[in-house]
Amino acid sequence: MGKTNTDPLLQPFQLGHLTLKNRIMSTSHEPNYHENGMPTDAYRAYHVEKAKGGMALTMTAGSAIVSRDSPPSFGNLHAYSDDIIPWLKQLTSECHRYDCKVMIQLTHLGRRTNWNHSDWLPVISASPVREPAHRAFPKEMEDWDIERVINDYVAASIRMQEAGLDGIEIECYGHLMDSFWSPLTNHRNDEYGGSLDNRLRFSLRTYSAIREAVGDQFLVGSRLVLDEQIEKGIDKEEGLHIAKRLKESQTVDFFNVIRGNVNHDAPLTKVIPVTGMASNPHLDFAGEVREVTNFPVFHAARINDVATARHAIASGKLDMVGMTRAHIADPHIVKKIEAGVEEEIRPCVGATYCLDRIYEGHGTLCAHNPSTGRELTMPHVLEKADSQKSIVIVGAGPAGLEAARVCAERGHRVTLFEAANEVGGQMRLAARLPRRKEIIGIIDWRANECERLGVRFEMNQYVDGETVQQMNPDIIVVATGGLPQTTAIDSGHELAINSWDILSGDAKVANNVLFFDDNGAHSSMSAAEAIAESGANLEIVTPERTFAPEIGGMNLVPYMQSLQRNQATITAMQKIRHLERDNNQLRAVLWSHYTHADCGERLVDQVVVDHATAPLDELYFELKEASSNRGEIDQLALIKCSPQTVATNKEGKFQLFRIGDAVAARNVHAAIYDALRLCRVF
Repeated sequence: MGKTNTDPLLQPFQLGHLTLKNRIMSTSHEPNYHENGMPTDAYRAYHVEKAKGGMALTMTAGSAIVSRDSPPSFGNLHAYSDDIIPWLKQLTSECHRYDCKVMIQLTHLGRRTNWNHSDWLPVISASPVREPAHRAFPKEMEDWDIERVINDYVAASIRMQEAGLDGIEIECYGHLMDSFWSPLTNHRNDEYGGSLDNRLRFSLRTYSAIREAVGDQFLVGSRLVLDEQIEKGIDKEEGLHIAKRLKESQTVDFFNVIRGNVNHDAPLTKVIPVTGMASNPHLDFAGEVREVTNFPVFHAARINDVATARHAIASGKLDMVGMTRAHIADPHIVKKIEAGVEEEIRPCVGATYCLDRIYEGHGTLCAHNPSTGRELTMPHVLEKADSQKSIVIVGAGPAGLEAARVCAERGHRVTLFEAANEVGGQMRLAARLPRRKEIIGIIDWRANECERLGVRFEMNQYVDGETVQQMNPDIIVVATGGLPQTTAIDSGHELAINSWDILSGDAKVANNVLFFDDNGAHSSMSAAEAIAESGANLEIVTPERTFAPEIGGMNLVPYMQSLQRNQATITAMQKIRHLERDNNQLRAVLWSHYTHADCGERLVDQVVVDHATAPLDELYFELKEASSNRGEIDQLALIKCSPQTVATNKEGKFQLFRIGDAVAARNVHAAIYDALRLCRVF
């Protein structure tokens, strides 16, 4: 118990009338698990899992919208509807069973949305200044708009109080509220524009009305931008003055500090950094806010490891530390700290698959925790199987390692064969790009867990069907991955090299490179970045009408920064039809799907192709006819997480399955999810 008593992260914090049992929280974000704007079963289960994991405070919604003319952009909850009350009441009640407090973030999105859905109402803002990210041209709020929206904030706050929540925070960065604060977005010449007093008038009126409505025993906070880091925006000096004014108003109980702006994908990644970018970039700034204001400060910005979180509290920079993406990767962080097994925490590697999916209208998923968002069907902690089986897994990429981990956690005897001298598969290649080296954590964590759970590793073993069958396994899982292919070029494709050749260093980058990206995923963009950074002249040709379609907007930012910094050329909606030698160079003929005709030639030193991978499936087909199920998967059973009972070969002595890229080229999440949902019922 000594660590529990002394660890800064495990100390309680008194916030007004509320006692938070430790210093770890999940800040407001919208996982997009809603149903018609309501936090139904999947949404509730996601937050309850984090409560079970030991955190002191979970903040829901990012953000819940208070008005109908704030149509949802990220699957936002509908705080303007009374229908939300019973759903939030149930969520809060279940989290409270684990002494986890619950708050919600309320907002009017202002210009950070669009008019072309929901109720088709015009977007409103302080002034008619368009936000590049969502592209709507907003209406300048009139006097009656201001009164209406203040009333909507109050009504939504009362609903949250009726639902039994412990408090709310008002979103003041990139949304309506702070559009009045910033000279960049407030061009008004009435009593709500000009001086800082005028620009704060709408916010102070709103906070005052909320406080009067909910009283002193309901917490009200502000998630607020105090330095927009953009020309003509709120600077640090003015931001600190705003914080002091809010404190003096006696209408708020805490600050949740933000630095930066979210007008475009590029600055958004400075607010929420992705892999390869700085960790905790604004922690010192948040600490300065706390020092200057002497007020409770929360903060989250890529604080994804326990050591940094502990430092943030121990050094007095924060009162509550937000580990939001870290809890998407592992909702049981606090439990593992308390148990003294921090090394078992599944690390957030900054892949930001979670947020990229949200911004494309999908539900949050973690690149390497497929249970997140699927708590109703995919438990984060697996139970032991009723009987022990002998299981052989071939291939130690992410799919094979996850299969081994899950089977071992279920209590089975697991042998894992790998042809290479180290585990990781394609992830090893992905991590060769210096900027993305952190993603090897997906592999390292699984390898460590497999070792802890007693998985038997057989490295440098290129096994055949006879070798595997001699082990008399009950189940064989083939996770041999895939190999790159250049066949997207109709003729002459054998003259091209592939993206793996670039990332592995097997091929030296030439002076003039034509890159045919027929994949649009991380493998192609990583290779393109490596080529660009080498100093080569690079042109990327893609048949897509949108560039790199498999990569979300946040992850695309550092790729585009590299490509544009190195003056790479991007040619869309064309493909390479033919490739031939021309003396010491290669002549590529381009072709268009739109004209069904050739559309130009390129004479280059090197052609690189990314056409994903073809399954490496020889072992699977060698074993297929000897297996009891002939490799067949009952898809409905897989979806429902039921045991696989197909038995089409009475002579077969083992079940056979293949997963990940050994089936078809997909992404790392798909490979890991394949393994989890198949193997968790073995």
